[in-house]
Amino acid sequence: MSAPDFLPEQKRYLEGFASGLQAARARGHVSVPAGAPASGGPDAAHLAAMARFEAGGRKLADPEKWKREEHPFDGYARLKDQASRNEYPKPPDNFRWRFHGLFYLAPNQPFYMARLRMPNGVLNWRQLAGLADIADTWGAGHAHVTTRANIQIRGIEARNTTNVLEAVQDLGLTSRGSGADNIRNVTGDATAGIASHELLDTRPDTRRWHFHVLNDRSLSGLPRKFNVAFDGGGPIPTLEETNDIGFSAVQVGEGAPVMPGVWYRLGLGGITGHKNLVRPTGVVVAPQDSTTVADAIVRVFIDHGDRTNRARARMKYLIDAWGLEKFLAAVEERLGRRLDPVEERHISPRPPQDRLAHIGLHAQKQAGLLYAGIALPVGRLEPAQMRTIADAARELGDGDIRLTVWQNLLVSGIAEADRPVFEQRIAAAGLSLAVSPLRAGLVACTGSSGCKLANARTKEMAIAIAEHCDPRLELDTPINIHLTGCPNSCAQHYIGDIGLVGARVASGEDDTVDGYHIVIGGSYGGDAAIGREFAREIKAEDTPRFIERLLAAYLAHRTDDGETFRQFAARHDVEGLRRLAGA
Repeated sequence: MSAPDFLPEQKRYLEGFASGLQAARARGHVSVPAGAPASGGPDAAHLAAMARFEAGGRKLADPEKWKREEHPFDGYARLKDQASRNEYPKPPDNFRWRFHGLFYLAPNQPFYMARLRMPNGVLNWRQLAGLADIADTWGAGHAHVTTRANIQIRGIEARNTTNVLEAVQDLGLTSRGSGADNIRNVTGDATAGIASHELLDTRPDTRRWHFHVLNDRSLSGLPRKFNVAFDGGGPIPTLEETNDIGFSAVQVGEGAPVMPGVWYRLGLGGITGHKNLVRPTGVVVAPQDSTTVADAIVRVFIDHGDRTNRARARMKYLIDAWGLEKFLAAVEERLGRRLDPVEERHISPRPPQDRLAHIGLHAQKQAGLLYAGIALPVGRLEPAQMRTIADAARELGDGDIRLTVWQNLLVSGIAEADRPVFEQRIAAAGLSLAVSPLRAGLVACTGSSGCKLANARTKEMAIAIAEHCDPRLELDTPINIHLTGCPNSCAQHYIGDIGLVGARVASGEDDTVDGYHIVIGGSYGGDAAIGREFAREIKAEDTPRFIERLLAAYLAHRTDDGETFRQFAARHDVEGLRRLAGA
C-alpha cells in the first residue's frame, strides 16, 4: 500500500523535517537511523508516520521520540558500556533496551529480566540445558514459562545483561524484539506435528514468520506491541483469538470460491485486556501465504497506528476508527490483490479441544509414542528441573521441549515402554504429570513481586488459592483461574472461568493492601467469551475463601448434564450468582 497523498504544506513539513534530522545527525546532536524519510531506509515508514502526526498538530508520545532520537537496535554499544559500569538505565534507555529483550524491573526489583523468543514455543534439549546454565550463572537461579509459550530469565544485574544476551544467541536463540513496540514471540499449536486430529502442522508457518520479522528491521518500532498466533486444530488451545492476528486452521469444503483443503481463518484485533477477542473477517488465508498477509496487515498498522496516545495505539483502535471493511481494503491495496472471503457454510466445524490436554501423558499420531505435559507451578522452573527435563527429552524423547500458553511444557516422542522411567525422573525433580483440575488451569503473570505495573501479587495468590481450595472441594471438571496484576492483562483474566486482576484495596484510613477485582464466565476456543465483572476490591487475605465459595456454589447448583462453569455463569445474572456464593 503506498503512502497517502500529502497536502503541499505537509510535504514541505516532511522535507524540512528530514533535512533537519540529517543536519542534526551531522552536528552529532541526535542519532538518526539510516532510513529517515529522505533516504527510504528501513525506518522510513515509521519516521514518516511520526512526521504526519506532528504535521497534524499532535504531540508524539515519549517512546516515539526516543525511537526517533536513536533506534534501539543502534544502541547496543551503549548497552555494553552501561554493563561494563554496572549502570542501570534512565527511562529512554529502559524503553530502548526492551527491544533487546531486557526489562529493568525497578522499583519492584533492582534487576533486569530477559525475555526470549522461540517460534511455536519449541526448543531443543541443549537449549533448555543452556538456559539453565544462564539462569544459574547470571540470573536469580530460576526461569519462568510465559503465557506466550516463551521463557524469561530473571534477576539479572546490569553488568551481566550483554553476557546473557550473547549467551542466549550462542544457544541459537534470541531475545531480539521480544519487548516494547515490536512483533512479539509467535505462538503456535503446542502439539504441532504430533496430534492425532490436527488439521496442519503450524511449525513451518510460525518459523517462516519468526525469521521474516527478525530479518526485516522495518518491522520493528511499531506504534505498540503486536501479537500473532497460529492454531493448527490440535487438542491444546493456542488462544489465537486473543492476538492482534489470529490464524485458525479450518477445513474448507467443496463449493467455496477457493480450493477445498486446509486454510487459516483470519481474525484481527484481539486484545483481551481491552475486552476484545479477534473480529471475524470472513477471510481465509492459504498457509503458504500467511507471512505475506501478516506482513501487509502489520505495515498498514505501521503507517496508520496512533503514535501519540499509547493507551489507544494498539491495532484494535485503528480498526475501531476505520471499520473492518476499510482496514481490509487497505490490506488488499498493500498486498496488490484481493483477499479470499469464504462463507461459514463452506467451513467444517473445528476439531474439539481438551482443557486438560496440556497435562499428563497422551498418545501421539506416531504409533507407540507419547507426549508428556509437565505441570509447572504457575510457570516457575528451577535450573535443576530444567536440566532434568532436558536430559529426559534427550534420552527418552525426541529431544524437543514444547512450551505452551498455559505456562507449562511438553516433552514429545516418548516410547510407551519408557513411560515409567520418564514419570520417575519428573517426580524426582519435584514436578508432576498429574495435578488437580484447578491447578491445571491456573495462569498467573509475574505480579507485583517482579513488575512495577502490577497492583498485587499473582503467582503467590494462585498457589494460595489452590492450596486452600483443593482439600475443600472435589472438582471433577477443568476450571481455569487467571490472575493478572494490572489491567494490561498479561494473564488474560477476561477469558478465564474466573479472572482476577490486581487492585489496591483500602485498609483503614491511610493504607492500602493487595486485593483483586474478579470477573467470571470468560472462555476461549469454540465458545470464546469475555468475562463479566463479579466483585471488586476483595482483599488478598479473603480471596482464597471467596473463590472457594464461588466454586462451591457451582458444584451445588450446576445442572446434571455436565454443565461447565462458563455455562453455569451464563445461566445466572451477576446478582443471582452473588446470592448463591454468599458474596
